[in-house]
Amino acid sequence: MDQMINVVQPSLGERELAAVREVFASNWVGRGPRTAAFEEAFARHLGVGPEHVTATNSCSSATFVAADLLGVGPGDEVVLPTVSFVAAGNAIAGRGARPVFCDVDEATLNPTVADVEAVLTERTKAVIILHYGGRPGAVAEIAELCRDRGIRLVEDAALAIASTVDGRACGTFGDMGLWSFDHAKMVVTVDGGMLYVRDPELAAQASKIAYLGLEQRAAGSTGLFHSGYDQALRSPTRWWDYDVVSFTGRSTTNDVLSAIGLVQLSRLAEFVARRREVARAYDEGLSDVAGLRLPPPLPAGQTSSYFMYWVQFEDDIRDRVARDLLERGIYTTFRYPLMHQVAAYGSRAVLPRAEAAADRTLLLPIHQALSDADVDRVITEVRSCVAARPAPAAF
Repeated sequence: MDQMINVVQPSLGERELAAVREVFASNWVGRGPRTAAFEEAFARHLGVGPEHVTATNSCSSATFVAADLLGVGPGDEVVLPTVSFVAAGNAIAGRGARPVFCDVDEATLNPTVADVEAVLTERTKAVIILHYGGRPGAVAEIAELCRDRGIRLVEDAALAIASTVDGRACGTFGDMGLWSFDHAKMVVTVDGGMLYVRDPELAAQASKIAYLGLEQRAAGSTGLFHSGYDQALRSPTRWWDYDVVSFTGRSTTNDVLSAIGLVQLSRLAEFVARRREVARAYDEGLSDVAGLRLPPPLPAGQTSSYFMYWVQFEDDIRDRVARDLLERGIYTTFRYPLMHQVAAYGSRAVLPRAEAAADRTLLLPIHQALSDADVDRVITEVRSCVAARPAPAAF
């Protein structure tokens, strides 16, 4: 069998290694100047001020910090699409609140405004949406709905790091935005995340919540995150003293990972360009396959990160095609398992469009490391595997 083609894969090389060596040579590997530089660079990428972003050790940690900032607790409801990552559900349920799951559009797997509005109640404290596969979805309209209702909106933009609507970055339409830099994402720091907070006062609290609720006592202090020398120079006296303003954990990142992130962020445009080429090749190579639905075109004014590319089959052949592809050295998958069907969340929702999509959607390999030969092989094998199955009914 040929070498396995992965559904996702990072692109790390000598530039990232050189950045890590520089951090090692500096003798400061904790949270320090590189982390500050990464936050500033990411803020520029979003078009916001650096005071609004906080780097964390994972997107999941950023989600829990967001829940703390929102004051989510018992008696509250938080709405989210059932096609979401488990961290969002855990952040809600872990604070004693109730996750309320909504349906999604069957073709895009993103929620519509009507999907969100259908499950809002007087107890709804916040809405968390995912930009599925990097597609912005109805984020602008959902943000307007939340503003009109006085409900906070959190965008899980982990898959939408380069996605925009009319030039505005996904993750900045709501009150908070979350990004992931784990091993499977487009910008990879091995593990890591970023939190954007629109409100300046809440943004100032984010870094404290992310670091054990600590607040430096000395006037002029830059906080406990930076080099001890830097702290001492900026504080008139007793720069080591601190207060505890909240009982939280430690979710901060470090300069080793941030140095990698700075290099990766500088390569993001080339990553997106290659993924766009792969998506177009799939569009052209699979458009005439009977019984196969491709992702719909992006609406005018929207751009995608092209984090995922999916096809949809009749539900009686999807699993068999996935097995056939695996045996031919092509790894595929479906993300994400439906949250309302996870027993731990205690949901009794029936969400027919999401359930139908989950039964027939398959993610094909898409990443910047795919060669043209890899892409051609995926197209050829998908066509072959579908042709070998009984002809499905038309959609």
